[in-house]
Amino acid sequence: MGNLPLSGLFRTDATVSEQVSGGKFIAKRIRNGITYYYTPFPQAGEQTVCPPKDFTSSAVCPISPKSPSALPISDFSSADPSSSPLLSDSPSHTPAFSQNQSDSATSSRPLLLFFSWLGAQPGAVAKYRDLYLDRGMDVLLVQSSVMHFLWPRWGLDYGLEVLKVLEEPQFSERAVLVHASSIGGYTFTQMLTHIAHGPKKYAGLGQRVIGHIYDSLVAGSLENMAVGLGKTLVPRLEGFVKNTAMLYFWLFKAHTADFYNRSIQVFNNSPITAPALFFFSENDALCNPVTIEKLVDLWRKRGMAVKSRKWKESIHAAHMRCHPHDYMSTLENFLKSLPISSRKTKM
Repeated sequence: MGNLPLSGLFRTDATVSEQVSGGKFIAKRIRNGITYYYTPFPQAGEQTVCPPKDFTSSAVCPISPKSPSALPISDFSSADPSSSPLLSDSPSHTPAFSQNQSDSATSSRPLLLFFSWLGAQPGAVAKYRDLYLDRGMDVLLVQSSVMHFLWPRWGLDYGLEVLKVLEEPQFSERAVLVHASSIGGYTFTQMLTHIAHGPKKYAGLGQRVIGHIYDSLVAGSLENMAVGLGKTLVPRLEGFVKNTAMLYFWLFKAHTADFYNRSIQVFNNSPITAPALFFFSENDALCNPVTIEKLVDLWRKRGMAVKSRKWKESIHAAHMRCHPHDYMSTLENFLKSLPISSRKTKM
Protein backbone atom coordinates (compact mmCIF):
# COMPACT_ATOMS: atom_id res chain seq x y z
CA MET A 1 0.00 0.00 0.00
CA GLY A 2 2.93 2.34 0.46
CA ASN A 3 3.62 4.34 3.55
CA LEU A 4 1.35 6.33 5.80
CA PRO A 5 1.98 7.99 9.15
CA LEU A 6 -1.00 7.80 11.48
CA SER A 7 -2.43 10.01 14.19
CA GLY A 8 -1.97 9.75 17.96
CA LEU A 9 -4.31 9.16 20.86
CA PHE A 10 -3.84 11.85 23.48
CA ARG A 11 -7.05 13.24 24.96
CA THR A 12 -5.62 15.74 27.42
CA ASP A 13 -4.99 19.39 26.78
CA ALA A 14 -1.47 19.62 28.19
CA THR A 15 1.44 17.71 29.59
CA VAL A 16 3.35 18.54 32.77
CA SER A 17 6.97 19.62 32.60
CA GLU A 18 9.62 17.16 33.64
CA GLN A 19 12.18 19.98 33.70
CA VAL A 20 14.33 22.05 31.39
CA SER A 21 17.77 23.20 32.42
CA GLY A 22 18.46 26.81 33.27
CA GLY A 23 15.32 28.85 33.90
CA LYS A 24 11.58 28.25 33.51
CA PHE A 25 8.94 27.65 30.86
CA ILE A 26 5.35 28.73 30.33
CA ALA A 27 2.59 26.41 29.09
CA LYS A 28 -0.42 27.83 27.28
CA ARG A 29 -3.41 25.94 25.98
CA ILE A 30 -4.14 27.25 22.50
CA ARG A 31 -7.16 24.99 22.06
CA ASN A 32 -8.07 21.38 22.86
CA GLY A 33 -5.13 19.15 21.99
CA ILE A 34 -2.76 21.99 21.11
CA THR A 35 -0.40 23.39 23.75
CA TYR A 36 2.27 26.06 23.40
CA TYR A 37 5.47 25.93 25.49
CA TYR A 38 8.10 28.63 25.67
CA THR A 39 10.79 29.97 27.95
CA PRO A 40 10.15 33.67 28.59
CA PHE A 41 12.84 36.28 28.63
CA PRO A 42 13.65 37.14 32.26
CA GLN A 43 11.94 40.16 33.73
CA ALA A 44 13.13 42.09 36.79
CA GLY A 45 11.36 41.01 39.95
CA GLU A 46 9.38 38.27 38.19
CA GLN A 47 8.41 35.34 40.39
CA THR A 48 8.31 31.73 39.21
CA VAL A 49 5.13 29.88 40.15
CA CYS A 50 4.13 26.28 39.48
CA PRO A 51 0.67 25.10 40.59
CA PRO A 52 0.93 21.75 42.40
CA LYS A 53 -1.65 19.81 40.38
CA ASP A 54 -2.62 21.71 37.27
CA PHE A 55 -1.46 24.38 34.88
CA THR A 56 -3.39 27.57 34.41
CA SER A 57 -4.10 28.80 30.91
CA SER A 58 -0.73 30.51 31.13
CA ALA A 59 1.18 28.62 33.79
CA VAL A 60 4.77 29.26 34.78
CA CYS A 61 6.83 26.29 35.99
CA PRO A 62 10.36 26.14 37.37
CA ILE A 63 13.13 24.57 35.37
CA SER A 64 15.80 22.48 37.00
CA PRO A 65 18.51 20.11 35.69
CA LYS A 66 17.27 16.97 34.02
CA SER A 67 18.03 13.51 35.30
CA PRO A 68 20.57 11.60 33.17
CA SER A 69 18.10 8.72 33.08
CA ALA A 70 15.30 10.87 31.71
CA LEU A 71 14.59 9.14 28.42
CA PRO A 72 11.40 8.58 26.40
CA ILE A 73 9.35 5.43 26.79
CA SER A 74 8.01 3.19 24.04
CA ASP A 75 5.20 4.30 21.77
CA PHE A 76 3.07 1.50 23.17
CA SER A 77 3.38 2.06 26.90
CA SER A 78 0.24 1.76 28.97
CA ALA A 79 -0.83 5.36 29.20
CA ASP A 80 -3.73 6.74 31.16
CA PRO A 81 -4.53 10.05 29.49
CA SER A 82 -6.99 10.95 32.20
CA SER A 83 -4.15 11.09 34.71
CA SER A 84 -2.61 14.08 32.92
CA PRO A 85 -3.45 17.49 34.41
CA LEU A 86 -5.63 19.74 32.30
CA LEU A 87 -5.08 23.39 31.67
CA SER A 88 -7.68 25.36 33.56
CA ASP A 89 -9.17 28.69 32.59
CA SER A 90 -7.91 30.59 35.62
CA PRO A 91 -5.75 33.73 35.19
CA SER A 92 -2.00 33.58 34.69
CA HIS A 93 0.32 33.55 37.69
CA THR A 94 2.72 35.76 35.73
CA PRO A 95 2.24 39.55 35.98
CA ALA A 96 0.30 40.59 32.88
CA PHE A 97 2.59 43.40 31.74
CA SER A 98 5.73 41.32 32.23
CA GLN A 99 4.22 38.32 30.48
CA ASN A 100 3.02 40.37 27.50
CA GLN A 101 6.52 41.75 27.03
CA SER A 102 7.92 38.23 27.17
CA ASP A 103 5.27 36.89 24.77
CA SER A 104 6.15 39.58 22.26
CA ALA A 105 9.88 38.90 22.54
CA THR A 106 9.49 35.17 21.89
CA SER A 107 7.71 35.69 18.56
CA SER A 108 11.03 35.75 16.71
CA ARG A 109 12.11 32.30 17.88
CA PRO A 110 11.91 29.21 15.67
CA LEU A 111 8.86 27.06 16.41
CA LEU A 112 9.09 23.30 16.87
CA LEU A 113 5.84 21.67 15.77
CA PHE A 114 5.76 18.35 17.63
CA PHE A 115 3.18 15.69 16.77
CA SER A 116 3.04 13.17 19.62
CA TRP A 117 2.45 9.45 19.24
CA LEU A 118 -0.40 7.10 20.11
CA GLY A 119 -0.66 6.44 23.84
CA ALA A 120 2.14 8.86 24.69
CA GLN A 121 2.52 9.68 28.37
CA PRO A 122 3.22 13.27 29.43
CA GLY A 123 6.64 12.47 30.90
CA ALA A 124 7.79 10.86 27.67
CA VAL A 125 6.58 13.74 25.50
CA ALA A 126 8.33 16.16 27.87
CA LYS A 127 11.76 14.71 27.00
CA TYR A 128 11.38 15.73 23.37
CA ARG A 129 9.75 19.03 24.22
CA ASP A 130 12.52 19.94 26.66
CA LEU A 131 15.18 18.94 24.15
CA TYR A 132 14.01 21.71 21.83
CA LEU A 133 13.33 24.23 24.59
CA ASP A 134 16.95 23.72 25.64
CA ARG A 135 17.97 24.78 22.13
CA GLY A 136 16.18 28.11 22.32
CA MET A 137 13.12 27.06 20.33
CA ASP A 138 9.48 27.31 21.36
CA VAL A 139 7.34 24.17 21.10
CA LEU A 140 3.80 23.71 19.81
CA LEU A 141 2.59 20.27 20.92
CA VAL A 142 -0.18 18.74 18.79
CA GLN A 143 -2.05 15.81 20.33
CA SER A 144 -4.47 13.86 18.18
CA SER A 145 -7.32 11.45 18.81
CA VAL A 146 -7.46 7.93 17.40
CA MET A 147 -10.79 8.93 15.85
CA HIS A 148 -8.94 11.39 13.64
CA PHE A 149 -7.47 8.30 11.99
CA LEU A 150 -10.44 5.94 12.13
CA TRP A 151 -12.67 8.58 10.50
CA PRO A 152 -10.24 10.51 8.26
CA ARG A 153 -12.64 13.39 7.59
CA TRP A 154 -12.28 14.38 11.23
CA GLY A 155 -8.53 14.15 10.91
CA LEU A 156 -8.66 16.45 7.89
CA ASP A 157 -10.70 18.96 9.88
CA TYR A 158 -8.19 18.79 12.72
CA GLY A 159 -5.31 19.33 10.31
CA LEU A 160 -7.06 22.51 9.18
CA GLU A 161 -7.36 23.63 12.81
CA VAL A 162 -3.60 23.25 13.25
CA LEU A 163 -3.01 25.29 10.08
CA LYS A 164 -5.24 28.04 11.44
CA VAL A 165 -3.24 28.08 14.70
CA LEU A 166 -0.02 28.51 12.72
CA GLU A 167 -1.59 31.53 11.02
CA GLU A 168 -2.27 33.28 14.33
CA PRO A 169 -0.15 36.44 14.92
CA GLN A 170 2.11 34.87 17.55
CA PHE A 171 3.12 32.10 15.10
CA SER A 172 2.53 33.47 11.61
CA GLU A 173 6.03 34.83 10.94
CA ARG A 174 8.08 32.07 12.52
CA ALA A 175 10.44 29.52 11.01
CA VAL A 176 8.91 26.08 11.65
CA LEU A 177 10.62 22.74 12.34
CA VAL A 178 8.40 19.63 12.29
CA HIS A 179 9.04 16.54 14.43
CA ALA A 180 6.47 13.77 13.94
CA SER A 181 6.77 10.63 16.04
CA SER A 182 5.19 7.32 14.97
CA ILE A 183 1.55 7.75 13.98
CA GLY A 184 1.70 11.42 15.02
CA GLY A 185 2.75 12.10 11.44
CA TYR A 186 -0.80 11.42 10.25
CA THR A 187 -2.07 14.82 11.41
CA PHE A 188 0.86 16.45 9.66
CA THR A 189 -0.18 14.57 6.51
CA GLN A 190 -3.66 16.09 6.84
CA MET A 191 -2.02 19.51 7.00
CA LEU A 192 -0.05 18.65 3.86
CA THR A 193 -3.33 17.72 2.13
CA HIS A 194 -4.71 21.21 2.73
CA ILE A 195 -1.42 22.81 1.63
CA ALA A 196 -1.35 20.68 -1.54
CA HIS A 197 -4.95 21.65 -2.40
CA GLY A 198 -4.39 25.32 -1.65
CA PRO A 199 -0.80 26.05 -2.73
CA LYS A 200 -1.34 29.80 -3.06
CA LYS A 201 -3.21 30.14 0.22
CA TYR A 202 -0.59 28.24 2.23
CA ALA A 203 2.52 29.15 0.25
CA GLY A 204 3.85 31.19 3.16
CA LEU A 205 3.70 28.28 5.59
CA GLY A 206 5.36 25.93 3.12
CA GLN A 207 8.25 28.34 2.81
CA ARG A 208 8.55 28.75 6.59
CA VAL A 209 9.16 25.04 7.23
CA ILE A 210 12.94 24.67 7.52
CA GLY A 211 13.03 20.92 8.16
CA HIS A 212 10.97 17.87 9.08
CA ILE A 213 11.89 14.85 11.23
CA TYR A 214 10.07 11.50 11.18
CA ASP A 215 10.70 9.08 14.03
CA SER A 216 9.31 5.53 13.73
CA LEU A 217 6.56 6.29 11.25
CA VAL A 218 3.90 3.60 10.96
CA ALA A 219 4.47 2.77 7.32
CA GLY A 220 3.54 -0.07 5.01
CA SER A 221 0.16 -1.68 4.52
CA LEU A 222 -3.26 -1.49 6.15
CA GLU A 223 -2.15 -4.46 8.21
CA ASN A 224 0.69 -2.37 9.66
CA MET A 225 -1.87 0.20 10.72
CA ALA A 226 -4.16 -2.43 12.23
CA VAL A 227 -1.25 -3.96 14.15
CA GLY A 228 -0.40 -0.52 15.50
CA LEU A 229 -3.95 0.00 16.76
CA GLY A 230 -3.92 -3.40 18.45
CA LYS A 231 -0.59 -2.88 20.19
CA THR A 232 -1.61 0.56 21.41
CA LEU A 233 -5.29 0.45 22.29
CA VAL A 234 -5.67 -2.99 23.88
CA PRO A 235 -2.35 -4.91 23.90
CA ARG A 236 -3.94 -7.94 25.60
CA LEU A 237 -6.42 -8.20 22.72
CA GLU A 238 -4.01 -7.23 19.98
CA GLY A 239 -5.13 -9.92 17.54
CA PHE A 240 -8.82 -9.14 18.03
CA VAL A 241 -8.32 -5.39 17.57
CA LYS A 242 -6.22 -6.01 14.45
CA ASN A 243 -8.87 -8.25 12.85
CA THR A 244 -11.66 -5.85 13.81
CA ALA A 245 -9.74 -2.94 12.31
CA MET A 246 -9.16 -4.83 9.06
CA LEU A 247 -12.89 -5.58 8.84
CA TYR A 248 -13.66 -1.92 9.53
CA PHE A 249 -11.28 -0.80 6.78
CA TRP A 250 -12.99 -3.18 4.35
CA LEU A 251 -16.56 -2.17 5.29
CA PHE A 252 -15.82 1.55 5.07
CA LYS A 253 -13.26 1.39 2.29
CA ALA A 254 -14.41 4.60 0.59
CA HIS A 255 -14.07 6.52 3.85
CA THR A 256 -10.88 4.87 5.14
CA ALA A 257 -8.62 2.83 2.84
CA ASP A 258 -9.29 4.96 -0.24
CA PHE A 259 -8.68 8.09 1.80
CA TYR A 260 -5.41 6.66 3.17
CA ASN A 261 -4.23 5.92 -0.36
CA ARG A 262 -4.87 9.52 -1.38
CA SER A 263 -3.02 10.71 1.72
CA ILE A 264 -0.07 8.50 0.80
CA GLN A 265 0.17 10.19 -2.57
CA VAL A 266 0.12 13.61 -0.91
CA PHE A 267 2.84 12.55 1.51
CA ASN A 268 5.02 11.02 -1.23
CA ASN A 269 4.68 14.21 -3.26
CA SER A 270 4.85 16.47 -0.22
CA PRO A 271 4.57 20.19 -0.98
CA ILE A 272 7.13 20.71 1.81
CA THR A 273 10.56 20.20 0.26
CA ALA A 274 12.76 21.30 3.18
CA PRO A 275 15.50 18.91 4.43
CA ALA A 276 14.18 15.77 6.12
CA LEU A 277 15.45 13.17 8.60
CA PHE A 278 14.10 9.65 9.18
CA PHE A 279 14.76 7.38 12.19
CA PHE A 280 13.71 3.70 11.83
CA SER A 281 14.82 0.11 12.46
CA GLU A 282 14.78 -3.21 10.61
CA ASN A 283 12.89 -5.12 13.33
CA ASP A 284 9.97 -2.70 13.71
CA ALA A 285 6.74 -4.53 12.92
CA LEU A 286 4.90 -1.22 12.50
CA CYS A 287 7.40 0.44 10.20
CA ASN A 288 8.36 -1.39 7.03
CA PRO A 289 12.02 -0.39 6.44
CA VAL A 290 11.75 -1.08 2.70
CA THR A 291 8.87 1.39 2.47
CA ILE A 292 10.88 4.07 4.28
CA GLU A 293 13.95 3.47 2.12
CA LYS A 294 11.85 3.78 -1.06
CA LEU A 295 10.40 7.04 0.23
CA VAL A 296 13.86 8.40 1.06
CA ASP A 297 15.02 7.50 -2.46
CA LEU A 298 11.92 9.10 -4.01
CA TRP A 299 12.41 12.35 -2.12
CA ARG A 300 16.10 12.48 -3.02
CA LYS A 301 15.19 12.06 -6.69
CA ARG A 302 12.87 15.04 -6.25
CA GLY A 303 15.91 17.06 -5.20
CA MET A 304 15.21 17.07 -1.47
CA ALA A 305 18.03 16.78 1.07
CA VAL A 306 17.15 13.66 3.06
CA LYS A 307 19.12 11.97 5.83
CA SER A 308 18.22 8.72 7.57
CA ARG A 309 19.42 6.55 10.45
CA LYS A 310 18.45 2.89 10.51
CA TRP A 311 19.24 0.40 13.26
CA LYS A 312 19.19 -3.36 12.91
CA GLU A 313 17.40 -3.68 16.25
CA SER A 314 15.56 -1.09 18.28
CA ILE A 315 12.17 -0.35 19.83
CA HIS A 316 9.36 1.46 18.05
CA ALA A 317 9.33 5.16 19.02
CA ALA A 318 12.07 4.56 21.58
CA HIS A 319 15.20 4.93 19.45
CA MET A 320 16.43 7.76 21.64
CA ARG A 321 16.24 5.45 24.65
CA CYS A 322 17.81 2.46 22.89
CA HIS A 323 20.53 4.37 21.04
CA PRO A 324 20.88 7.69 22.90
CA HIS A 325 24.33 8.77 21.66
CA ASP A 326 23.71 7.74 18.06
CA TYR A 327 20.24 9.30 18.03
CA MET A 328 21.36 12.60 19.53
CA SER A 329 24.44 12.82 17.33
CA THR A 330 22.37 12.28 14.18
CA LEU A 331 19.76 14.77 15.30
CA GLU A 332 22.41 17.31 16.30
CA ASN A 333 24.12 17.12 12.90
CA PHE A 334 20.79 17.49 11.13
CA LEU A 335 19.76 20.53 13.18
CA LYS A 336 23.15 22.16 12.63
CA SER A 337 22.53 21.96 8.89
CA LEU A 338 19.32 24.00 9.21
CA PRO A 339 19.00 27.80 9.38
CA ILE A 340 17.92 27.94 13.02
CA SER A 341 18.97 31.39 14.19
CA SER A 342 18.31 30.80 17.91
CA ARG A 343 20.17 27.52 18.09
CA LYS A 344 22.32 26.90 21.14
CA THR A 345 25.75 25.48 20.54
CA LYS A 346 25.19 22.26 22.43
CA MET A 347 22.23 19.93 22.92
